[in-house]
Amino acid sequence: MASSMNSLEAIQKKIDAVKLFLSVSLSIANAHTVDFYTCNVWDQFMAVPPVEVLTEITLNGDHKRAPEHYLNHGNAKKITFGFCDDSKRLVDVAEFLEAAYAHSLPGLGVCVGRTELLQSLRHTDNAQPLEEVPGAVVESDEFMNSKKSHEVQAMSEVVASLAQRCRVKQVKDTTGSHFSRHKTEENTLKQIEVIDVGSGKGYLCSFLSLRYGLQVYGIDSSSVNTHGAQERNRKLKKYSRAYQRHSKANRTPTVVPPSGQEDLEDIAPEDNSLPELDQSDPASAPEEPFLSALCVGMVEPTSPRVPPSELSLEERERRKRENLERKARSWVNSGGMGSGMLYSPLTSYVTAETELKEIIGELEDAVMVGLHTCGDLAPSTLRMFVAKRELLSVCSVGCCYHLLSEEFDPTRQECPSSSVCGFPLSGYLREQSWFCGRNARMSACLALERVSKGQGIQMESLFYRAVLHVILRDHYSSFKSEKRVGNVYSKATSFVDYVWRALRRLELDGSKLSDGVIQGYHDTYRPRMVEMEAFNMLKVTLAPCIEGLILLDRLCYLKEQEDVAFSTLVQLFDPLLSPRCYGVVGVKAPGTELS
Repeated sequence: MASSMNSLEAIQKKIDAVKLFLSVSLSIANAHTVDFYTCNVWDQFMAVPPVEVLTEITLNGDHKRAPEHYLNHGNAKKITFGFCDDSKRLVDVAEFLEAAYAHSLPGLGVCVGRTELLQSLRHTDNAQPLEEVPGAVVESDEFMNSKKSHEVQAMSEVVASLAQRCRVKQVKDTTGSHFSRHKTEENTLKQIEVIDVGSGKGYLCSFLSLRYGLQVYGIDSSSVNTHGAQERNRKLKKYSRAYQRHSKANRTPTVVPPSGQEDLEDIAPEDNSLPELDQSDPASAPEEPFLSALCVGMVEPTSPRVPPSELSLEERERRKRENLERKARSWVNSGGMGSGMLYSPLTSYVTAETELKEIIGELEDAVMVGLHTCGDLAPSTLRMFVAKRELLSVCSVGCCYHLLSEEFDPTRQECPSSSVCGFPLSGYLREQSWFCGRNARMSACLALERVSKGQGIQMESLFYRAVLHVILRDHYSSFKSEKRVGNVYSKATSFVDYVWRALRRLELDGSKLSDGVIQGYHDTYRPRMVEMEAFNMLKVTLAPCIEGLILLDRLCYLKEQEDVAFSTLVQLFDPLLSPRCYGVVGVKAPGTELS
């Protein structure tokens, strides 16, 4: 797996190929949906009718050309990917779709599968079977919804394999000339800890400690999440003990917990529906309404992170005291590795500059993980892995690309609470001052696989918002407001009702309009709604390419580090269940290049 196809030079070539395609097509992803009619977006970018786009997307599902097909096209100026060189408008939809697939992660062929990664992690001279806590046969869907259960089970096996690989102590051989690895005596084994950054409700942490007996520290910036995780962990611990006792008594792998032994209300299956982005919260709501109008589950939800600068001195001290108390209780109550419940939820806001030892205390060797870490937290996790000697490996799955800060985006605000930005991470892209733009990063959050399976976009809400923008331009002098329309659409009974609600939300004078005038706008633009549908399908098609560039940048960053012996991108999850399905894995083990 660690072949020349995954070398730093090879990854840089893949990045160049994606950049070349996006340099032509990225403007589509960066177009504002709210400006679709006011700026005549369709005519600006498209030289084909919308029906042709929708038909081609529906009928042509096999876009399998390799990126080399385009790189060998001839003179670089002639490479259009379906766009006219002169007008810069799209003229060949089939060519565009082929190019989009070729420059996505599947098309680039840069990712390994989870099974392949696990085999490579265990393929060593001292390979041992993955250790599980005896009797800890627990079905994760007992206390998680199907999406989270799928993610936790898939990722936990990879994390446990990384931890087991790192347990073998590195000692110098008798010549002292190089490092060798031994696993012949128990005293050569190291206790490997796991640090879950952005741990949220602690599902991954609990599963890792319960199933594999790992000492896990779950760090989350939300004290609500931390307190909830602590209580859920306590109940899971009782549930686990009852489960194991019942399992031994019945000698069967399928166990129903004894009735009356524990109130499992807090660990009952969650509602399988995922919330949409809450646009009523200005801190978390995107200006572009495209994401908020997507089907349920199309976008990963976000949770607020409160930086230390916004906390009082008393609150910071209280969190530090609670963290130490939780860690002490974890060790006292765990009863050793056999108990399978070694999990300490800790509250802290984490950035690339965070000193982990100030949060955890004594820390020697650890695996750092992050499951759907939001925005800049994912690249911060990789930066910490590189900077901290005690971090031996990393497995990071990011999400919420729209919340990434970009160093070279000329429109960006200063990176909050941090001296570094989340993108680009690699020296290679930073030297080129590359940036995507906020709308493009928002498009990267879209789920192509789900849309392809018929879980489409709620076009009517997007259409309503774009036509509202026309009304604001015509009657309120291109009125711009920092106030967002938010979830007005979900409460409206018609377009007329939607506009009246929006005007009240924006505190605008409604006397300039009437029901008839408002309905007239709807009737005028309704025939052009198909343009918006076709254009947004092109945005969805571009999503894997933008996500791919972000993830290739992170992989390139790890490959630029001399002490990172192995790094790769791995598809951990089923994209239909979990759209953000790719993980970045790195191992900092000198002389142990994976085969």
